[in-house]
Amino acid sequence: MSGIRDVQVPAVRRAAAILRLLASRAEPLPAGTIARELDLPRSTIYHLLAALADDGFVVHLPAQRRWGLGVTAFEIGSAYLRHDPLERVADPVLTRLTSHVRQTAHLGILHGRETLYLLKREPARPVALVTAVGVRLPAQLTASGRAMLAGLPDAQVRALFPSAEAFVSRTGQGPSSLSALRAALAQDRERGWAEEDGLVTDGIASVAAAVLDHTGRPLAAVGVTFRSASAGRADRRALATAARQAATRITRHLNPPEVR
Repeated sequence: MSGIRDVQVPAVRRAAAILRLLASRAEPLPAGTIARELDLPRSTIYHLLAALADDGFVVHLPAQRRWGLGVTAFEIGSAYLRHDPLERVADPVLTRLTSHVRQTAHLGILHGRETLYLLKREPARPVALVTAVGVRLPAQLTASGRAMLAGLPDAQVRALFPSAEAFVSRTGQGPSSLSALRAALAQDRERGWAEEDGLVTDGIASVAAAVLDHTGRPLAAVGVTFRSASAGRADRRALATAARQAATRITRHLNPPEVR
């Protein structure tokens, strides 16, 4: 048993070092760079990268000859979030938001390339929705998912959506390629909030804003969902403003200023 452990532990540590290195960089890295920075033979790096790719921890981008974090790595990060104060802090904020706008409010996080809903608060007369706590939907179709994707580096978005097969449709609408998704995310960033209308369910629209971590990266998103016909442009801007204020409130609770 000890012999097996002696062989496995260095490999595990080297694989963990690769993941830490990729997580620390805004762009995917060539295998040669990974080998140089970790001071390991290229043959060892290629062997470890292949094993990590088989389990989805890393993804190979052939056109760039680079490696980035894969869906499994993001799923583990999302699982970690579910054990921190996020839900406890967000719960009363979402309750107040729902009371204020009289629409359904959600808290979601990225789970790979999906939006995973952690909290849902409904008004007295809610609209029937497919979203519920624990439900996962394609991130590029949901306002909450887009609000978070808009705050990620381009390389990370590319790693999450490496091919056309990664783009799932529910109503025949929405981004179906990386270029289309990038264009939508650019619009979301310029506007300061994300919006979808009929991409998840016909006749239902949502707006959302990102909750940020201490580095300014998206940690979660607050979304408000409503019937498309019930809200004009001014109404949607008002709902988006309310969602942004709620997201800002959660961000401040999670990242209090340091006491000097």
